[in-house]
Amino acid sequence: MERHAVVAIPEGLHARPAAQFARLAAAQPVPVRISTGDGPPVDAASILGIMTLGADAGTTVTLAVDVPDGAAQTEADTARATLDTLEEFLTAPGR
Repeated sequence: MERHAVVAIPEGLHARPAAQFARLAAAQPVPVRISTGDGPPVDAASILGIMTLGADAGTTVTLAVDVPDGAAQTEADTARATLDTLEEFLTAPGR
């Protein structure tokens, strides 16, 4: 399952916002990967991985979680809620 989001954080995903995002991602019940259009996905719970993306304000990122085919509805709901939480962090301006 994937979700695209545009980074609205004025300084982008650098330093403090990257650390906050990584902590939020690590607190989720499912692992998440994040990528930009021009690079491989990185672990969303890795501060260094996030910072290597170079995601400035206005950058579109892809958030991805694995939901196996035939997964229970609760697993899909959990994955969707995880993506909602992380997308909300990225798209809330003035962080």
